[in-house]
Amino acid sequence: MPDDFHRPTRFSNDWFERVEGDVDPVVRLQLASETASALLARVRAGADPEVVERILRVAREDGIDIVAELWSHARPHSLPGALWRVHLLHALVTQRAEEAAHLYQAGADALPTAAPVVAGVPAPATPEELRSLTETILRGVFAGDFAMALERAAAFATVTAAGAVEAAHLDEATHPERAAERTRQAARLTDIAADLRVCARLWRSDTLD
Repeated sequence: MPDDFHRPTRFSNDWFERVEGDVDPVVRLQLASETASALLARVRAGADPEVVERILRVAREDGIDIVAELWSHARPHSLPGALWRVHLLHALVTQRAEEAAHLYQAGADALPTAAPVVAGVPAPATPEELRSLTETILRGVFAGDFAMALERAAAFATVTAAGAVEAAHLDEATHPERAAERTRQAARLTDIAADLRVCARLWRSDTLD
């Protein structure tokens, strides 16, 4: 399971601590599926702009972490699994915006593919533009074309992974430990991108659950 960017979790909530400590793993997976489906269905059914903005504000303030941690245990190619990966990418940009912008731009410069175009970040990438991208992706998740939002998130992950590879090459001779960490980061991001693309295909075929 991709586990990067220092999970932005603060579990002061007693209910969630009980869930983590006492609930059977099978039940936890069921909770992950039910909470993801309920959240998505409720927001998308009305697509009320005020509700969407409220969700985005909660995401910005990390208030969604408690339920998102449930999603982290879900299958990669499932609705909660897709939402968890989008959450991870949003956390990367929220917590490490300067680094994310640097890696994204390095990847955009190195990749000969259309991934930067799909992601839709102007060059040169800035932290503000990446924050705007992740909020656009979240809006797409809750009120727009869900599959397209997942594909944009996948493209962002692909480009950033390429940037991490470039950074690893630069650090290899002088900072081998940092190069190794960048390589691991690139692998995690590549996995996230692949999983999100599969989830987008499953959503279009009405088989993502």
